[in-house]
Amino acid sequence: MVNWWRPLPARSARLPADTLTTTPLPGLDSHWSRLVTTQSSDGEHIFHVLDTGPVLEARGIRPTGTILAVHGNPTWSYLWRGVLEASVEQAGPHAAWRVIAPDQLDMGFSDRLAHPEPPSPEASSYRRFGQRLDDLDALGEALNIDTDQPVVTLGHDWGGTISLAWAVRNSAVVDAVVTLNTAVDHPVQESVPPALRAAMAPGVLPSSTVLSDAFLRVTLGLAEGGLPQEVAAAYRAPYVSRYGRGGIGGFVADIPAAADHASRPVLDEYSAGLRRWNKPALLMWGPKDPVFRDRYLHDLMDRLPEADLHRFEGAGHLLAEDRDIAKVLFTWLGDTFHTTAADSAASAPAAEASTGLHQQLEQMAVSWRRDSPAVVQLAADGTDQLTWAQLKSQVDSLATGFYEQGMRSGDRVSLLVQPGNQLTAILYACLRLGAVAVVADAGLGLKGMTRAVRSAWPDWVIGEKPGLAVARALHWPGRRISVQALGPRTARLVRAEASVERLLRRGTSHALQEIPVPGPEAAAAILFTSGSTGPAKGVIYTHSRLGALVALLRRTFAVHPGSSLIAGFAPFALLGPAIGATSVTPDMTVTKPATLTARAVASAAAAGEATMFFGSPAALANVVATSEELTAEQTAALRRIRLVLSAGAPVPVELLDQVQQLFPEAELHTPYGMTEGLLQTDITRERIHTAKETQQHGVCVGQPVEGVEFAVAPLDELGRAAEDLSDPDNAPGVLSEIVVSAAHLKAGYDRLWLTDRESRRDRHRGLLWHRTGDIGHFDTSGRLWIQGRLHHVITTPAGPIGPGVVETAVDALTEVSRSAAVGVGPRGTQAVVVILEPAPGCSLSVGASPLAVPEVSRAVRNAVGDVVVAAVLVVDSLPTDIRHNSKIDRTALAAWAEAVLAGERAAAP
Repeated sequence: MVNWWRPLPARSARLPADTLTTTPLPGLDSHWSRLVTTQSSDGEHIFHVLDTGPVLEARGIRPTGTILAVHGNPTWSYLWRGVLEASVEQAGPHAAWRVIAPDQLDMGFSDRLAHPEPPSPEASSYRRFGQRLDDLDALGEALNIDTDQPVVTLGHDWGGTISLAWAVRNSAVVDAVVTLNTAVDHPVQESVPPALRAAMAPGVLPSSTVLSDAFLRVTLGLAEGGLPQEVAAAYRAPYVSRYGRGGIGGFVADIPAAADHASRPVLDEYSAGLRRWNKPALLMWGPKDPVFRDRYLHDLMDRLPEADLHRFEGAGHLLAEDRDIAKVLFTWLGDTFHTTAADSAASAPAAEASTGLHQQLEQMAVSWRRDSPAVVQLAADGTDQLTWAQLKSQVDSLATGFYEQGMRSGDRVSLLVQPGNQLTAILYACLRLGAVAVVADAGLGLKGMTRAVRSAWPDWVIGEKPGLAVARALHWPGRRISVQALGPRTARLVRAEASVERLLRRGTSHALQEIPVPGPEAAAAILFTSGSTGPAKGVIYTHSRLGALVALLRRTFAVHPGSSLIAGFAPFALLGPAIGATSVTPDMTVTKPATLTARAVASAAAAGEATMFFGSPAALANVVATSEELTAEQTAALRRIRLVLSAGAPVPVELLDQVQQLFPEAELHTPYGMTEGLLQTDITRERIHTAKETQQHGVCVGQPVEGVEFAVAPLDELGRAAEDLSDPDNAPGVLSEIVVSAAHLKAGYDRLWLTDRESRRDRHRGLLWHRTGDIGHFDTSGRLWIQGRLHHVITTPAGPIGPGVVETAVDALTEVSRSAAVGVGPRGTQAVVVILEPAPGCSLSVGASPLAVPEVSRAVRNAVGDVVVAAVLVVDSLPTDIRHNSKIDRTALAAWAEAVLAGERAAAP
């Protein structure tokens, strides 16, 4: 038998420049590279180090801080080349970070150890966790790190574990910690992630890590979209033979998953010590990592509760390759160590004192209206309603029941319940406890919901049986409570430990009086955006900000206690009890607004004696389309409606005119807002007609409502928004990104540190602002005209235009149901392509071709005036988001149009 495990000799460290003749190392500057001799705990060793210190010194710049970056397995310091490059490029007299990125011993181009036997947990020749901490101590001394300036650790993979432990060991000199995907603990009773389990098997470990480069290649294959060939070759450069891969096997062998592993006591010591860390911390995470999964992230967050977190949706294990981590890192360092007085002084406009969300319900339950309906739900099998007293009783029962189950203030609760009476009671019980409601509706789709739930990482999941079954199948986190009472077998299958139905039977206990009412700045809800312009983001609202929204709705639309509203738009159904208004949920699939019919609205109006109707544009369109089905009695019920409000997307004025005929006594409003702030401007149907006479581009959404401030960030020729803000009065007619400040805006984005910072980084007029991502302009009368989204801007040779400039005119053509304008080609020289969805019964294309017939193309070009249209295409139906059924996916359409114009056969999106 051949002995593949003859002793492998130690080898001296070498510079990566030694390999340049055979293997280029793109992105690595040879001036950063050096060899450093150290005296570690077991003797002298030579480390290869990438270090920007000498480069900064040659430029006469003294570092304002030092970053010690530690790679994991099986990478090397090449992982940090983007951080090193950014540190040099951004270095200046006021901010210059020295980056030190060593190759760990037995890795990269540092010294190799002698390995006389196969890698295994018992092999004494492999570097142990504690020894690697000693190595960093020795390197710190040899490199003369300036501890008078901030010292920050940065790590990834097992380098993250080591760097965090080293920071705890040296907490007197380390000022902040930053880590990418890593873990500091693995419960011994849990299995190691499957991606690591195979490599750790004693019979597999040697062959997969040392004898072959299988482990290395699999790891490099985790990069999103795959690594460029030359980059992958650079990562493999130190490990081209088994003599260079001993450290890879040793690192795997040193994973302290078992309780009796030699490195386990050191890991336990420092992972416990991390709970005492009271300095700044930043976590950057790629959630698609098959090794360091979300459970490890949330263990870190439990140990570092004050840490900032930025999740890069779509990124995975090799986060530094998938995303620009340097931008997040250096922005965070700048904020952490160079915060100005102006930053801390900025604020949103002050909110007036408002009634707490649950307090209005309590007042209604003891008022003379206590026996009148609070919530009414219509369905095919009948009508269900609760009085104010009954709703308050259910909320109290659930609040005490949830508390006795273990739910506490600050716990996150994912609600997988259809909008209606049950969801309202559950939501207000959570609000009373101070628990944070996580709302990611089915409109996101299964994939989007999974991403949202894993991002929020709820402590609890309350759901109906189908939702709990999905949660179990997809391994969503959180303890489970079912809505319906389940039999023992079904409860075990979905892991439900209680049910709403049974908790309601138990009633209210005296424990409710001992549960403190949440404070105004406590988080109340995390509402996920529609996901129509990228991965859905969690928007955090506090009790005070939701209270400010309720007060604003009352002022703007005269919604007062005792009012009754039909909620064809889910957010308003949930706000009803906070306003003191009866909420009527019509018979519809709330996550599919286009399922709302005229008869359903009429039935809801009659059942709830409603005078207000809130619905999305898609819901209004279907109400109009089904209005011929109304009986005389139902038509009369609609005549009692005094206010119709539509939000979620722009509403064509032609549709509003049709809606007015159905609700002849109603005043029609189309406010502008977003998940981050549900109400910013308002306009009536009559004023839209007046505004149209000015013949301006886009959709007029009216003037700011009380308490809302606007600013603009003008666009340049490439469609980029300006960094500095301007007042709308000083930039009338200028195409800009719309920026807003108000007391009822979001408190922040959840676990998206940089996204949150970028959305409100401005300090114009001493206020905090939210960059909406919408583009448009203000006219001389102070009205806001929306032209689309910032990332849908078409950058033509004549300058940037918003899609709305074209679409508003084209949508008015009788043969067109809807249209989308997209840009094709390089930025700054893009051609305008218009894509049409035919009106019912109209055929607009040339046979089976996506090209529009000549007469339709001419009509489109005539309608848009001065805008040069390169092509007019036709699809059966424009792709839209699921939640609103109205937000067009222009990104997908642009890619399709580009393929069509290039002569490719492409299926319409």
